[in-house]
Amino acid sequence: MQQSVESLVRTLESYRGRDKVIRTVCYGSQLVGGVLTRKTESDVSSQQLGRSLLLFSAQLSHCRTVLRLFDDLSMMAYTHSYGMGAGEEDRALRWISVLTNVADQLYYPCEHIAWAADAELIKVKSDKWWLFGTVLWGTSLLLGILRSLRVLILLKKKLKTCQKDNSGSSSSQLHRQMQREVLSVLSSMADISNAIHWMPPGFLWAGKFPDWLVGLMGTVSSLIGLVQMNADSSNQADIL
Repeated sequence: MQQSVESLVRTLESYRGRDKVIRTVCYGSQLVGGVLTRKTESDVSSQQLGRSLLLFSAQLSHCRTVLRLFDDLSMMAYTHSYGMGAGEEDRALRWISVLTNVADQLYYPCEHIAWAADAELIKVKSDKWWLFGTVLWGTSLLLGILRSLRVLILLKKKLKTCQKDNSGSSSSQLHRQMQREVLSVLSSMADISNAIHWMPPGFLWAGKFPDWLVGLMGTVSSLIGLVQMNADSSNQADIL
């Protein structure tokens, strides 16, 4: 119990970890709130709790939006350090990563403008900026899926080589990497389903997801992110 609490505290002490926890609680609240509000109108207490959870989820989402106001520089530093991907051996991975960085970099100012417009700090309509942000987010997710699929192909080739050389330790490491990429694909697919839901009506299933389904997709993606982050922390601890 104490070890679990200490692990949670360490997670919350880092910005990345805190954001993932807030994201998980946000979508989890939307999932439960959406389920409760679908109950019969005679169940007043469940309806009220459901609405409260949906409001709580909306506030957490707004919290994350505000915190991302300070992410531009770190994203810019990462984009600059990666550059044109000169250190990437595979050309396809290089260009997918470059395009992903461009989409991510452009996403932040679009979201900032939309937030500022909603807060009435600037006199522009926020709708188109939220749309631009959603399109960029979806583009980044789609590129992320393509990148993971490409990595899986390359890892399978390496795995065949290791199996021929009877390298057990290398094979197990490659299997872990492949599992991580599969989880990344599942996470991105869950997020893309929500990104499409937030597109203008008429585009695929835009606007057709009930609150509980948006919460479910987001919760799945968030839990995968937490699992991956915990696995990364364990691997670093093993190295140290």
